[in-house]
Amino acid sequence: MKTVNVGKIRIGGGHPLVLIAGPCVIESEKSCLETAGKIKRIASDAGVPFIFKSSYDKANRMSRDSFRGPGLEQGLRILNKVKKTFHVPVLSDVHCSRELVEAQEILDIIQIPAFLCRQTDIIVQAAYTGKVVNIKKGQFLAPWDMQPIIKKAESAGNTSLILTERGVSFGYNNLVVDFRSLGIMRGFGYPVVFDATHSVQLPGGKGTCSGGQREFVSALSRAAVAFGCDALFLEVHPNPDMAPCDGPNMISLKELKQVLAQVTRIEKTLK
Repeated sequence: MKTVNVGKIRIGGGHPLVLIAGPCVIESEKSCLETAGKIKRIASDAGVPFIFKSSYDKANRMSRDSFRGPGLEQGLRILNKVKKTFHVPVLSDVHCSRELVEAQEILDIIQIPAFLCRQTDIIVQAAYTGKVVNIKKGQFLAPWDMQPIIKKAESAGNTSLILTERGVSFGYNNLVVDFRSLGIMRGFGYPVVFDATHSVQLPGGKGTCSGGQREFVSALSRAAVAFGCDALFLEVHPNPDMAPCDGPNMISLKELKQVLAQVTRIEKTLK
C-alpha cells in the first residue's frame, strides 16, 4: 500500500492511525479556532496524528434555507488561521472546479464530496493541483466502483490519494456500513479512511435536513479499526445538539476522547 504524506503526517503503509476531525461546517472564526485547539489537545494526549476538517460551504444541503457556512474566501481565511495557529494540516470539501484555484493555496487535502465522486472534471482538476485528494465513496456505489474513479485521478499524474467509506444507501433515509468495503478499497493500493459520523447519518431523516444516530459512532469506529483502516474521519462539535448542520450525527469533544482511547487500544493490540 502507498503511504500518503500530508506534511509530517503519514497515512497508510503501516503507519499509525490518523484522525481527521472537526465540525461539519465553519460557524465562526472563534468557534472554529476553539474547537480545533481542543481537538488537537485530545488527539495529542491520545498520541494520534491530527488533520483538521471543516467545510467553508455545504453546497449539497437538502433545503435552500440550510446553513451553508461562510463561503470560499472567508472560510479559507479561517482554515489558514487554524493551520498557522495550531500547526495542523487542513481539509475541506470542494464542490466545483473553479474553487480549486483558491482552495489549493490553503488546503493540504482537497476532499471530493460523496455526491460528486463520479464527476470527472472536478476529480481530474483536483488531482492536477498535486495536492492530496480525498475521494469519498458515494452512498450509491459499490466499493469496486472506486477503481475507475482512482484511474481518473491517476490520469492527472497524482497518486497522493486517499479513499473514504461513509456508508451506503440501505433504504429510505438510512445508511449501512459494509466493512468489506474497507478491505476491497485498500486492495486498490491506497489508504482508506472510515467516516464514522456520516455513516450514522439518516439523510433527509428530519424532512428538510438529515437526522443521525451518533450513539453508534463509537462502536462503528472500533469495528473499522479492528477490521483495518488507515484513518478515522469524525465530525466533532462542542455541542452537537446546537450545531446548525449535521448535529445528530456529530459527536462531542468528550465522546471523541472516549473513542480515541478505545481505538488506540485496539490498534496496539492488533500490532
